[in-house]
Formats: sequence, structure tokens, C-alpha cells
Amino acid sequence: MRLSHSLIPTLKETPAEAQISSHRLMLRAGLVRQMASGIYAWLPAGLRVLAKIAEIVRQEQDASGAQEMLMPTIQSADLWRESGRYDAYGKEMLRITDRHDRELLFGPTNEEMITAILRDATKSYRDLPQILYHIQWKFRDEVRPRFGVLRGREFLMKDAYSFDLDYQSAFLSYRKMMLAYMRTFQRIGITAIPMRADTGQIGGDLSHEFHILAPTGESGVFYDAAFESGDALSVGYGPESIDAFYQANTTIYAATDEKHDLAAWAQVPEERRREGRGIEVGQIFYFGTKYSEAMGFDLPGPDGSKIYPEMGSYGIGVSRLVGAIIEAKHDEAGIIWPDAIAPFKAGLLNLRQGDAVTDAICEQIHGKLGADCLYDDRQERAGVKFAEADLIGHPWQIIVGPRGAASGTVELKRRSTGERFELSVEDALAKVAEA
Repeated sequence: MRLSHSLIPTLKETPAEAQISSHRLMLRAGLVRQMASGIYAWLPAGLRVLAKIAEIVRQEQDASGAQEMLMPTIQSADLWRESGRYDAYGKEMLRITDRHDRELLFGPTNEEMITAILRDATKSYRDLPQILYHIQWKFRDEVRPRFGVLRGREFLMKDAYSFDLDYQSAFLSYRKMMLAYMRTFQRIGITAIPMRADTGQIGGDLSHEFHILAPTGESGVFYDAAFESGDALSVGYGPESIDAFYQANTTIYAATDEKHDLAAWAQVPEERRREGRGIEVGQIFYFGTKYSEAMGFDLPGPDGSKIYPEMGSYGIGVSRLVGAIIEAKHDEAGIIWPDAIAPFKAGLLNLRQGDAVTDAICEQIHGKLGADCLYDDRQERAGVKFAEADLIGHPWQIIVGPRGAASGTVELKRRSTGERFELSVEDALAKVAEA
């Protein structure tokens, strides 16, 4: 992709409304623009990040056995009255009346809708278990939207829902989703620690939040440093592996402020105790038959008796993750993207636009890397190109100047470490490909 033909409207100055690093950098790097309070348009580079995160989330959900579907953003108020949550949910719910005076709402979550779908679609206990998910926009009318996409009103979310016949199999689904989440975050390139947490509006008595550590986090968190060395990618989805992984990761202490247990904290060796701030990027819940009973969803069991499916729900804030990752990974110059989700794998900087040899090498590199390379082909000063490449946060910068071009070499810069290498074109491309 050529920067001269791209909509990446970078800003030199920090917008006055941006209070935290992620908000400032997302605006300055041209990822988003605010359209209304707490509502953002995702510009091409920002959408590329969003799509890459969503795809990793999707792959791990599919690997766990969950099935993708798509539910509408607008829901009937009648469904929420069945569960008893319509009046209880509060002013965060955006309520709508259509031209026929039917009461609707812009969904903040989908427990009611998915329960109604399964109630109509399943006829026997043999139809369970089921785990279904979608990646869809949600709306919660925050009283004071702030911090950019970290506390916006409209947001992209992956939410999944499990239906099982008994507690034992429902708990397996819960543990399976915890593993899927840990694998997802590890593939993205971040450490997200599962914390015991309150269940809030969703209900139930078992929940874990997943927090990225960052100084600007809204929640106080307490955790055992042993979490920092976990490897979820080596764990498969067999029941024994899932159980062992869950036991290992819930025996190690971690909790939010609300669930901090001083007695349990005292059992953690002092040299491994860590306190800090966390940004929540996901939460999982087990809530049993709360929704299936309230909404009359029952199935005949093996002996003919009535069974209300045991349920759980599992959310990841896809758009929120973008802001949280930037909070955890940036410096004074700009964003430092993990390789897996960067809008572009490499930024290609032509330092002498119009020089035949330099242009030819840049065209060669751009042709090899394709759409995952942002080619800065503008007639701009080198300092401007360097600054914008650091701001946007390309994991690699391939710098082509006339002196190196004359000898067939380029400079390769690693954004996360600042390391620089002088390499042939082939070796530079190979190094970028390895990452």
C-alpha cells in the first residue's frame, strides 16, 4: 500500500480531548476519528488492526469447538422482559421505539437472544452441548464516555454462549473458554492475567476477568508473578489438558480489588507478589440456569424429566483491546505493535524519492511484501518519514537511501528494540518474514 494514496491522517499535535496515551496515539496515528460522544469511525489502518485481532479471536474460538453465527444489534424488549432484565439493566441500555410503537433496544449483550434461539432450535437433550459465538457491535450508553475506545459507547465484542446438560459439562465449557482466551491473548502478543471477579449485570457466582497490566488501568489488581511465565499455546483442547490448565491458572493467586482475599494473598511468597493497575479486555461467566429457567427453555432428559440447560457467557472486547494494547506497548515516539496485529508488518521508507536506484529497490520490496507493507513514497523530508513510521508503530522499518541502494543494501529497524541491521534486500525480506 502506498502512503501517498492512503487515508492515514496523522497529526503532529495531540488533540485536546485525549487524556490517556492510547487515545492520543490512536488519533495522532490516524486509526480513528470521533463522530459523536464515545462513538468512533475506524479509519483504514485502525480497521486493519481490528480485523487482525478479530481473526485471531475467531480462529481460537473455532479451535475450541465453538460455532460462529451472527445476531442482530437491535433486540426486542420483550425478550429482556422474559429474563427480568429489561427494567433492571438501567440507563446504560439504549431503548428505542419503532414506527409501530414496538419497544426495541440496541443490544449491550445477547444472553436473552441466544437463549430464545436455542429454545426454538433444540428439541432434545441430545442436541446439547452447544457453544455459539459472534463478533458484533454493542452499545452501552455510558454516562461519561472517556479514554477513547477504552470506555466508548459503541464497541466491537466477541461474545460466546454455552449450553450444557449439567454442572460438570458446563464447568468444562467454562474452563475451555478460559484456555481459548489465554491462547488468544498469547497469539496477539500480550499477557492478560485471569482474575477472580464480580459477575455484575450478567449474574451467577463464577467469573474471571482478563486484565492487561498498564499504569492507566481502571482496576487495582493483585497477582502472583508466576502468571508471567505461562504458555497456553502448548495446551490442547482435550478434557484432561483443559482441566490441568485451569487448575494451574486458578491456583495461582490473582484477583481484582473487589475479590482480593487478604488471607489467600498472604500465602503467596512475598518475592512473587505483584500489585498494579489492569485494563479489562475480557470476562467469562458461569450462571447456571438463570436465563433458561426464566425464559422457559427446558428439554426432556434421558429419563424424560425436565432439564433446564446450564449456561455460561464469554466476552472479549475486540475494539477495547486495541486501546489496551497501546496503553501497554508504546513509547514517547508512538505505538509499538505486536507483530501479529500491526496494521502493516513493515513500513518502507524511500529517503530519496526520484532516485532511479532507490525507487527500483523500493518497488521490488513493495512488490514482495504487498498489502502488508506501507510504502512511504511521498516527497517528504527523511525526518518526517522516520517520525511517522515510529508513530504508526510498524514492527519493522525498511529504510532505503541512495548510499545503501548503490551497494544493494537497506537498513532494517526493529521498532520494539530500536535495533538496526544493514542487510541485502533478500536478507531483510527474510528477516521480516521470519517474524
